[in-house]
Amino acid sequence: MTEHSKIPLPGEPGSEPAPKTTVESSLLERASGAFGFDPFRAAPMPATLEEPVMKRARPVRRAETRDQAAAVASAEPAFMPSAEPIAERVAEKAPEPALPVSAAPRMVVQTDPIEPAVRFAGKRHALDRARLRERGIAVPEDGATALLEEFRIVKRQVLAAAHGDPAARRVLVTSPHSGEGKTFCATNLAIAMAGEKDGEVVLIDADFHKPSILATLGLPRAPGLMDALADPSLRVEDLVLATDIPGLFVLPAGGRDGPDGEWLASARTAEIFDRLTRGAPGRMLVFDSPPALAASPAADLARHVGQTILVCRADQTGRSALEDAVGLLGACTDIKLLLNAAHFSPSGRKFGTYYGHEG
Repeated sequence: MTEHSKIPLPGEPGSEPAPKTTVESSLLERASGAFGFDPFRAAPMPATLEEPVMKRARPVRRAETRDQAAAVASAEPAFMPSAEPIAERVAEKAPEPALPVSAAPRMVVQTDPIEPAVRFAGKRHALDRARLRERGIAVPEDGATALLEEFRIVKRQVLAAAHGDPAARRVLVTSPHSGEGKTFCATNLAIAMAGEKDGEVVLIDADFHKPSILATLGLPRAPGLMDALADPSLRVEDLVLATDIPGLFVLPAGGRDGPDGEWLASARTAEIFDRLTRGAPGRMLVFDSPPALAASPAADLARHVGQTILVCRADQTGRSALEDAVGLLGACTDIKLLLNAAHFSPSGRKFGTYYGHEG
């Protein structure tokens, strides 16, 4: 082991000579030499930048001098608008000349013809008011009586069912047996309907063997429904009798005898009924037919109507009779029961007394 005291110091005799350097270096330079640091330099910058190439750009020809511009102008013909070449080009592409307005075909729109309303232009007959009161028929001039108020309630239900249904504008009034008040109810119902504003009603006597409408109203005998069914040359509207009650018309049963069931089942029956309401949406037809359990016309007429009022008399009409009558009138889907000659009301109602009339 060598003692430190025996190691010669630099410059002393016996020590190694120091290396000779020409230029003294800085501390950073010596650190760069020892550790390999590269000198820091900025990134090289180009002297000029290249212009970007325009995509889809069309070269524009420009004249560098006035002489060159004049040469270009003389070489290319200037655009001069002229009607003649344009007219020639248009004439080449124009379609064939159109037809004159008078000769051009026109589109014809087919529309359903509006049929005029069938009017009843017959002679107006005055009803015997005394006869009406004697037979218990409502008289419009007598005001709001108990009888008229009762049938106004029935009328409202019938008119409500007929709203929007052309078939329901035909109402059949019948009963299971005779003597139950079908003619009485049909006549009063027709008079109540005639009181509607802008409304009309045709009371049709369809009881060909025992007609009673003309006798009830005091009208003269005249041809009617059976004559129109048997004779195609007759127009049914010419057989309708007008009355002095506004809106009330009567079609008699007619004076001809024949198989009424066969006539009512024919196609002409539907034509006649359609004609009576043609062009008049506010017109109602009320049929007074024979009793349902006594003759066949009631069942035949049920096929042509939209409503049936089956009259039953209080303390007289039996339940079995009602059930049999409803079965025969099954062709009509809307059958209403009307109780006639009822003298007792559990609620104690007395129509007409509010207006000063006792029923």
